[in-house]
Amino acid sequence: MEKPIYLKDSEDAKLFNELRKKVNQRIEAIPGNRDIYIQIKAIILPLVYFGLYVFALFSNENQWVYISSFVLMGISLVLIYLNLIHEAAHNNIYKNKKLNGFVLQIFDFVGANSYIWKKRHIASHHAYPNVDGWDTDIEQSGLLLIIPWIKAKGIQKYQHFFFFLVYPLYLFNWMFIRDFRDFFDNERVILKTQGTIPIIEKVKMVSYKLFYFFYQIAVPVLFFKVSLGLAFGAWFLQVISASIFALFVLLPLHPLPDNAFPKLDEKNGLPFSWLHHQFEVTNDLQENNWFVRNILGNFNFHVAHHLFPNYSYLYYNEITEEIEKFAKEHNLAYKRFPIFTALGKHIDLLKQNANNAYFILEE
Repeated sequence: MEKPIYLKDSEDAKLFNELRKKVNQRIEAIPGNRDIYIQIKAIILPLVYFGLYVFALFSNENQWVYISSFVLMGISLVLIYLNLIHEAAHNNIYKNKKLNGFVLQIFDFVGANSYIWKKRHIASHHAYPNVDGWDTDIEQSGLLLIIPWIKAKGIQKYQHFFFFLVYPLYLFNWMFIRDFRDFFDNERVILKTQGTIPIIEKVKMVSYKLFYFFYQIAVPVLFFKVSLGLAFGAWFLQVISASIFALFVLLPLHPLPDNAFPKLDEKNGLPFSWLHHQFEVTNDLQENNWFVRNILGNFNFHVAHHLFPNYSYLYYNEITEEIEKFAKEHNLAYKRFPIFTALGKHIDLLKQNANNAYFILEE
């Protein structure tokens, strides 16, 4: 299938070259290599996750300590994703691609799949953010409707009443359904961008999944005399807490009513140039403090990531300053909201879509 084509605009190409030059000069003026801090995290964060696991096993006589340890594993799982997995996919942790690939494989040990996720993220989400049928991050599940110009059907008309019950199941869907469908369902978006998936990757995916459930549930029950109910319950709460934390960080960045969901024309063309597209479909968050910068991987500055994914998040403060100034000078649609305002806007999007507001306005 022919891939979407961005609107060709020579002026926008010149604009981006100008912005890229400003950003490169700004980064080159920064002394030292900040990425060493991510390299340190690449050791510490996995140790925290698996350290909590070992601590839980040897503290199993106290069920609340066991459960709390697994919940904290869920939180550390998200931190591993934000700080390591995401950067490793863009080869931003080490200069050596093999070392980045090694870090990326941590994802396989915590219930996901590094191979298909990288394909989703690079070849789908970064290539065509917010484009229906091409961005896997907005691929429709049937329960919730994210795209405004698709008419709500059935249960989607009530999604703003029950979404809070669905979102905590985000990672369950990822582990049990999404990964398998992306590997084996020819109707999925990823196969448009990825093509044939090697058999060895399918075998590795299933093998890692089995190993994950073996050490998460079977090992505590078989070797540490943890009851099946406690083992399953603690793991369940781990994934619930990780799902809520992950969506708390990720939802406010693209699926808002203020951001565009560009439609393809009859020739598979997009309405914006690549530069304008990134501004139209992405927003930043207002929060900018030590916790956001150092713990959450600077996900608050998401426009910088989409425009300059070759730089790690440790440079997003300076890059965003250049972007914001440049956007004002050239009337680009740069948007930035407080996190709770952005989360509220996401709920507004769900309400609007449930009520078919787009079609009412069209009429």
